[in-house]
Amino acid sequence: MSKTHRLVLIAILSTISFLLMFVSFSIIPGANFLKIEFSIIPVLLGLVLFDLKSAYAILLLRSLLKLLLNNSGVNDFIGLPMNIIALGLFVTAFAIFWNGKKSRFQYIGASLIGTITLTLAMLALNYFYAIPLYAKFANFDIGAFIGIAKYLLAMVLPFNLIEGLIFAISFYFVYIASKPILERYITLPYEK
Repeated sequence: MSKTHRLVLIAILSTISFLLMFVSFSIIPGANFLKIEFSIIPVLLGLVLFDLKSAYAILLLRSLLKLLLNNSGVNDFIGLPMNIIALGLFVTAFAIFWNGKKSRFQYIGASLIGTITLTLAMLALNYFYAIPLYAKFANFDIGAFIGIAKYLLAMVLPFNLIEGLIFAISFYFVYIASKPILERYITLPYEK
C-alpha cells in the first residue's frame, strides 16, 4: 500500500468517525448528557489496517473535525479531551492485548482491560477535571445538584462499563463482517 493510499484511508476513517459522533444515545436515566456514539469503530479499524500511531491519528483528526465543524462550546472543550484520553486508552488495550495474534480469547481480554481502563480514566477525569471545570465555566455544580459520589458511582461508573462492552461487541461484529476486505488491505505490501 502506498503512503498516499494509507493517508487517504486514514482521512476517510477519520471522516467516518466524525460522522458517527452524530449518532448517539443515552443509557443512564437522568444523565442524558452521557451518550454512547460509535466513533471508536473506525479508529479500531485503523488499528487493524495500520498500527496504533495511525489509530491515534484517526482519533485526533475526528476530534479536530468536531472542534472545527461542530463545536458546542464549553461541552466540547471539556468533554472532548476526556473522550480522546479514554478512547485512546481503550484502543491501546486492543493494540497491546489483541492486535498481534487476534485470537478470540485475546479479544475478550483486550475488551475487558480496555473497558476497565476507559472506566477508571473517566472516573478520575470526571473527578479531577470535568466536575471542577463545569462548575467554574458552565455554572453547573454536579456536587451541589446530586452529589459527586452519587454522580460518579451511579452514572459515570455504569455508563462507562456499559459503553466499553458495547464498543467491544460492536467492533467484534464489524471486524468479523469486514475481515475479508481488511485482510486484502493488510496483505498489500507497503511502498514508501
